[in-house]
Amino acid sequence: MSLQTTTHLNFRGEARAALEFYRSAFGGELLAITYADANDVQDPAEATHLMWGQVTARNGFRVMAYDVPATRPWDRGQAPFFVSVRADDAEELEQYWGRLAEGATVTVDLAPAQWAPLYGMLTDRFGVTWVLDVAAPYAG
Repeated sequence: MSLQTTTHLNFRGEARAALEFYRSAFGGELLAITYADANDVQDPAEATHLMWGQVTARNGFRVMAYDVPATRPWDRGQAPFFVSVRADDAEELEQYWGRLAEGATVTVDLAPAQWAPLYGMLTDRFGVTWVLDVAAPYAG
């Protein structure tokens, strides 16, 4: 099984600008999916905000980011990141989820999602927010 952890940064309306900045600093390619791209617009003012974005460079640099929707609490500098765990094996990912979920607050149950065979989000008993998913190619 292949497993990756990636810092996942949280913004409100600035995710694309931040990822472009990090790409200019570290190189690499930017992949960005807006809420409109994913057909998940809850607020028309946020249609062009990023539901998910990532900069990946050949030198090993990788960072993810998204724009927290207005329906969720967000304060700049508070909960500025998630730790993203992406695997290619659902069974093994479920085991990690089960261990991390002990004493955690589950935000999104581990279940199939529009963009991944499995996706879930929780905040562990130490206050760290984790996003776990099974890797799937983006079909645009």
